[in-house]
Amino acid sequence: MLSLHKLFLNAGAPDSFDEVIAPTDSQRRTLMAAKNAIREHLRADIRAATTTVLGMDRMVTPRFRTQGSWAYKTCVQAAHRPPQEMDWDFGVYLPVTVWDEHAPPARMAKLYFELVERSLGQLCEREGWRLERGNTRCVRIRIADWAHIDVPLYAAPEAKFHQVMEKAVALNSAHHAYLHLRESAALDEAPEPFWELLDEIHVATRDGRWLPSDPEAVAKWFDDQVLVHGEQLRRVCCYLKAWRDYHWRDGGGPSSVLIMIVVTQAFDATPRRDDLAVERAAMTLARALGDGVYERGIDGGEEDFNRMSSGERLIAVQRAESLARQMSLSRHFGPGLRQTAVDNVRAQFGPRIADNCELVAADDGTDVRRVPAAQVVPPVVGATKAG
Repeated sequence: MLSLHKLFLNAGAPDSFDEVIAPTDSQRRTLMAAKNAIREHLRADIRAATTTVLGMDRMVTPRFRTQGSWAYKTCVQAAHRPPQEMDWDFGVYLPVTVWDEHAPPARMAKLYFELVERSLGQLCEREGWRLERGNTRCVRIRIADWAHIDVPLYAAPEAKFHQVMEKAVALNSAHHAYLHLRESAALDEAPEPFWELLDEIHVATRDGRWLPSDPEAVAKWFDDQVLVHGEQLRRVCCYLKAWRDYHWRDGGGPSSVLIMIVVTQAFDATPRRDDLAVERAAMTLARALGDGVYERGIDGGEEDFNRMSSGERLIAVQRAESLARQMSLSRHFGPGLRQTAVDNVRAQFGPRIADNCELVAADDGTDVRRVPAAQVVPPVVGATKAG
């Protein structure tokens, strides 16, 4: 038997998969600089327009929040570039002084969306970026041929902002509250407890609707799960996102959030054996992706996070089965087939897996015996017609 662990995680070696798929420091700096430029530009424009365009009775200042894979710490390099890209989700949160019964005034949604899109169009001209208008729930800015920033537009009652800020400060010591508020004043980003408590949030759409939204729900749930299971859970989700990107070159397949939820729901940590964790997570995906996927810890179990069609689900299940099968087969090779094992893993994850059989070690089976046996993935039977 073999251990494939060092193909995935190898003490920071530059050719290990976890290092190869991670964003570089240069990419991070580029995205952060663009995000900060967006924040500074929108802060002034939105504040000035809250009375003149949005019809509020006084000026208010928006807040900003990084979301999505950068908040989950699961952002990975694109497997195929182009067409794949790295993205950064950067939400704008507007305190609304006028509030209808269950949402901001209906007419404000389209005005808000058009205001931000127009403002960001001016920023794009100045920075040499490109504004894209195809998204219904965010404004997208392409800052490079490898990256874009999505800006969803949220709103919540101004009174709620003040109430939540008071509670957030109360949850901190006086010293920490002071530091957080200092940072908040400088960056227009509120202290962490603020985001955990803020509710009654709606997101504006391009066609002028307000939709209820809880953009923090997945991040809060996933952070809690990582505390329970350890960082291996986050790494395995990153590996499987990279696997998804390799096999679905033009998009599609299981979403990143779907992968995170399915893997987390059945995760069982296997210390020092990321290869075993990947294999078992692939089995979990194969069992789950053919059906609806719900998570009570995020939204009470109301939303089906598996938005793939029946045909897409079948393909995803088959590819996850293949991954689980090839990982297991490769682990069961003898030492003389180490290169074949590497070739098998590279066929599943692509050339970003190091082509180095020296990273594959003999395994006496101790780690495997320490982990409860996983159920064999049942074969997928496609739909048939009787006639």
